[in-house]
Amino acid sequence: MSFLYVHIAWFGLWVLINAGFIHGVGKFDPYPFNFLTMVVSLEAIFLSTLVMISQNRSAAQADERSDLDLQIDMLGEYEITKILKIVTAIGLKMDVEGCDEAELKQLEETVMPEMVLREISERRKRMASE
Repeated sequence: MSFLYVHIAWFGLWVLINAGFIHGVGKFDPYPFNFLTMVVSLEAIFLSTLVMISQNRSAAQADERSDLDLQIDMLGEYEITKILKIVTAIGLKMDVEGCDEAELKQLEETVMPEMVLREISERRKRMASE
């Protein structure tokens, strides 16, 4: 908010001086304030450039976080799959009921990220066409 307050004061003072409301100070940019217009335009150019740079940095950081999240999720998926295989093997060895179900066999399969991404893409295309 301090940025906004400084600008309000700065531009207010500029207009007051150049409109002749402050006596003893010479006008340097008489109405219609062409110099002020140029200064504001230059400031807008620099501010928009800084905003775009900041957004690019934020996007790059978000991409890095997303990649890290995917790697952590894939590692967790791998670990859970390994644990499931071990527990299922123990259950089969001890003749525990339900350890030979087809659903467990499907859960024990390794998840391939490329296949998941392809499936997501195909579902989005189908939803967009509906």
